[in-house]
Amino acid sequence: MNEFPKKFLWGAATSAHQVEGGNIYNDWWSAEQKGALKEPSGEACRHYELYPRDFAIAGELGHNCHRFSIEWSRIEPEEGIFREEEIEHYRSVILELKKLGMEPVVTLHHFTNPLWFSRLGGWTKRSCLKYFLRFAEKMAAEFAPLVRFWITINEPLVYSSHSYLLGVWPPKEKSVLKTLQVTFNMARAHSDLYRAIHKVYKEKKLDRPMVGIAANLQAFEYCRNTLRNRISVFLRHKLYNLYFIELLLRDKALDYIGVNYYSRNLADAGGWGIQHLLLDTCQNGHLPLKKNSLGWDIYPEGLYKLLISLKRYKLPLLITENGICTEDDSLRWEYISSHLLQAHRAMHDGAGLLGYIYWSLIDNFEWAEGFSPRFGLVHVDYNTQKRTVRESARKMAQVCRNGSI
Repeated sequence: MNEFPKKFLWGAATSAHQVEGGNIYNDWWSAEQKGALKEPSGEACRHYELYPRDFAIAGELGHNCHRFSIEWSRIEPEEGIFREEEIEHYRSVILELKKLGMEPVVTLHHFTNPLWFSRLGGWTKRSCLKYFLRFAEKMAAEFAPLVRFWITINEPLVYSSHSYLLGVWPPKEKSVLKTLQVTFNMARAHSDLYRAIHKVYKEKKLDRPMVGIAANLQAFEYCRNTLRNRISVFLRHKLYNLYFIELLLRDKALDYIGVNYYSRNLADAGGWGIQHLLLDTCQNGHLPLKKNSLGWDIYPEGLYKLLISLKRYKLPLLITENGICTEDDSLRWEYISSHLLQAHRAMHDGAGLLGYIYWSLIDNFEWAEGFSPRFGLVHVDYNTQKRTVRESARKMAQVCRNGSI
């Protein structure tokens, strides 16, 4: 048996727009209504009203933490207009988790923005950062006595690249300049917010919070051992996995590093140009692996390698997302168990891991991919909103309860 620490965090995650339904005031909803995406989120999983049922399921599965996001556009649907009833809704969400013995891990930005913020230029404008900081600092002040773990921004590089470089998410732009502006503005916003949250806790004479980001990390490997591919892998790991984290560390603005890990990127650079070095992947079927339903490689060893690579920063680590979309639930358990074994191996080799949060608790709206990818520990029938616990969830529950695998 591989034993985990007694206070290890076990749980699963959701994000507001993906599960709540009816998030009508944000930029994603607006894009959906214009037909700019595969399908609209609509009522999603109706988690906004059904969260007590969903949390009860999580509690029955032995979870002692849950990661969720606060939907900014619900709180502030118009600039400067804060809706107290929505603040109270999220207070009820947090209190429900606390009642069930689950540690809330609260995300303040998970891809969506209020429509008014986007129309002002959003993350491309340095002058707009004050709006996010005002909202986020208000949330910290409201919920500080109830929350220890904060994630300021989920996957900042995924947001900047998908929205402003690849053009597949709202506002669907393709601009290297705007991608860089958004990336650096998010880093600035995090650092300012880090200090603001700590100030709130100090003024309220509360124990220090744990403030971090959730960084999307990939295992970069090469399919052929050539100089060009070795350089390609080095650059990708440095720029994609580490650079943003190191920006925040230089600012002394991280209490822990949140790790979102799903898959491998198999590099095979077709030339010496920077686009080849950073983007080309193997197209020849080399080093084949099992895949999820989106075609992503299943590579648990990558989690070990990434956790070990983060040891150098001497900060606690928290797996804030790790999961698989598949119709084969036995493959889901194989994915979870193999990644947990690699996480334990990394801990044995010195990685300071605080916990494991699976993505996701329930099937949900997977952004540009729509409803077809099913990541959930719990199956959702979108016609009836019926929840059905998968066998993989029950197997993970034994690990959560026993603290070993």
